[in-house]
Amino acid sequence: MHKRDTDIAIIGGGLAGGLIALALAQLRPELRLLVVEQGGHFGGNHVWSFFASDIAAEDDWLVEPLVTARWDGYDVHFPGHSRSLATPYRSIASERLDAALRQALPAEALLTGVEVTGLSPDRAELADGRIIKAGAIIDARGASALPHMAGGWQKFTGQMLRLERPHGLVRPVVMDARVEQLDGYRFVYCLPFSDSEVFVEDTYYANGAELDVAALGRRIADYAGDRGWSIAEVTREETGVLPVIATGDFARFWPGGGATGAARAGTRAALLHPLTSYSLPDAVRFAVHLATLPDLSGAALAKASYAWARAHWGRGSFYRMLTKMLFGAARPEQRYRMLERFYRLPQPLIERFYSGRSTPADGLRILAGKPPVPIGAALASLAGMGRPLAALESAA
Repeated sequence: MHKRDTDIAIIGGGLAGGLIALALAQLRPELRLLVVEQGGHFGGNHVWSFFASDIAAEDDWLVEPLVTARWDGYDVHFPGHSRSLATPYRSIASERLDAALRQALPAEALLTGVEVTGLSPDRAELADGRIIKAGAIIDARGASALPHMAGGWQKFTGQMLRLERPHGLVRPVVMDARVEQLDGYRFVYCLPFSDSEVFVEDTYYANGAELDVAALGRRIADYAGDRGWSIAEVTREETGVLPVIATGDFARFWPGGGATGAARAGTRAALLHPLTSYSLPDAVRFAVHLATLPDLSGAALAKASYAWARAHWGRGSFYRMLTKMLFGAARPEQRYRMLERFYRLPQPLIERFYSGRSTPADGLRILAGKPPVPIGAALASLAGMGRPLAALESAA
């Protein structure tokens, strides 16, 4: 038997890989870990946000040390409806994840600035010719698209703005859809990090993956100007193009039932909310689950990650149906009506929706009443007809 360089190598030090590493470091301290990240630091350049209700109380220990900002509730705005909700809201900056990993793991367990070119259940090949031999490999590199699946895209540009004067926000605005509807369902998202510092993100549910960062930057500036905010400095900028899943062939997406290849995590395993592209709740749940498994060998982890992801896929059928309706039944400039109607529903239902735990009764409530899209178009979209969905490109 060849000598191992490490017990578990986690390939990809973003949200999914970072949370797995932190969970293993806490619950399985006897293991030797290695986290391999292509970028210069862990977590990339991101602000991840979530509702406190997304995280089970027994999993708070993993998330709470990473929280950089917290609020007691949030607001939403639509052309015909505004609402304040009391669900606590949280944000994690990628810098905090990077710092947590460096505190939890020794320097030799953290490898940055290297590209992985080949993976197997117990071996990783690096672009510089090095080979990592491990008891298990977990592929958490993320994916810009999902092969053998189809849907649309959630794409965005976000900027941290330092203002010359206070902005006046006391809580996040998770959706402001009172803006001009361009390129699909568009809304602006605002996080007040201090009296004069606000993160503003321009987001689209669009058919195409194209992202004009400069144009979105101008729209963010226009949004700030419309609210009387004078920008002194843009201190950070992030972008994203995330897949929104309407349908797919999971067996082709992950062939072999986990019997071959490395274990997967995060977007590589399609562990995200099909409609929102929201991955943090699933990343937390999977990290804790994985860290408590009795067998952490490469083959066992590959099968366990497949089983977890396959079950998640099965639970997501209702959300994929809603994605079909959003992209297939609603005209792009009218998609906001579906979300406007959704935000008239009870707060507990909304909380369960975002955490991916909607009940059958929730589903009936969401679909009940007069639909915000034409009935014929809704039925056509569910039957695979109507406006075509944007096909996702194959992952690199």
